[in-house]
Amino acid sequence: NERNEEFVAHRGVEKEGDLPSATVDCALYEDGHRIPGQVSLGKIMQRIDAEAGRFAWIGLYEPSAEQLHEVAEAFGLHPLAVEDAVNAHQRPKLERYGDMLFLVLKTIVYVDHEKVTATSEIVDTGEIMVFAGPGYAITVRHGSAPPLDDLRRQLQEDPQQLGGGPAAILHAVADMVVDRYVDVADAFAGDVDTLEAEVFSPDTPVDAGRIYQLKRELLEFKRAVMPFTSALQRLSEGTVPGIPPKVATYFRDVADHHQRVSEQILSFDELVSGMLTASIAQLGVQQNADMRRISAWAALIAVPTLIVGVYGMNFDHMPELKSPYGYPAVWLLIITVCTVIYRTLRRNKWL
Repeated sequence: NERNEEFVAHRGVEKEGDLPSATVDCALYEDGHRIPGQVSLGKIMQRIDAEAGRFAWIGLYEPSAEQLHEVAEAFGLHPLAVEDAVNAHQRPKLERYGDMLFLVLKTIVYVDHEKVTATSEIVDTGEIMVFAGPGYAITVRHGSAPPLDDLRRQLQEDPQQLGGGPAAILHAVADMVVDRYVDVADAFAGDVDTLEAEVFSPDTPVDAGRIYQLKRELLEFKRAVMPFTSALQRLSEGTVPGIPPKVATYFRDVADHHQRVSEQILSFDELVSGMLTASIAQLGVQQNADMRRISAWAALIAVPTLIVGVYGMNFDHMPELKSPYGYPAVWLLIITVCTVIYRTLRRNKWL
């Protein structure tokens, strides 16, 4: 087509290795089968033909602006989508620019740890952007986003699915990301259950900082998953141009899995909020108990202090000072009063 010819003329004679250095893999597919060999970007543009079922899949990892603009120039990608793909740190979204779809997905990686602490990192996020248009699919990864090598191999082993073209790749990437959400949610459930058991255990007081850190990590998980709902709804309804009805049907399964994860996250959020409230309440109860104990011991100490203070004044006209029974009588009085107070406090569980 005219766009391909203009690009080839602009680039001149292409070399076999003219792909950007950020390229992880680049391949041509026809009817779901990979065409052997690696070709230059210019030759790819000459050979893709959406109507004949021939398309390209280019995978990039953290490309620079110059590297991505080189690919964007070849395929006519929209500048706003290219800017988002370079800068990353985007919300999950689906945008349409003419005949091109631009999908942004947040990936989640569960970080192994022995237990949740006030500084634990539980999840790590990355991003995958997918450009899908007639005759091409371009995937761009950032951060801890998992490699797509295994996904590419799985699709290549199923030519019937890969025969769906760029829309099938769009579905496969979304399905992989959501499946990882499910795995992370299941692992996250273990941390929530463990910390919940510790919070309500009388023998192991839990630092509120640990619960707050769990809530922060859960919030990061929530920010990655929840905004993807609207994009999945559009894709599964079959109303997005460029997504065949057959592929839209598969997006419904992805949407079901995503809904399950969303519900888990909401339940986790309620549990962690409840744990934080319970922890603060337990801290208040513990402080009240400590204050009661301090007050009880202060009362016990106050009785002998009062008695000794009165009889320690040594006035001449205090008849008890001259009595031979004065000293043992005072000790008996102190012991009796303290015993009565102690038993009363114990009965009321102040001690």
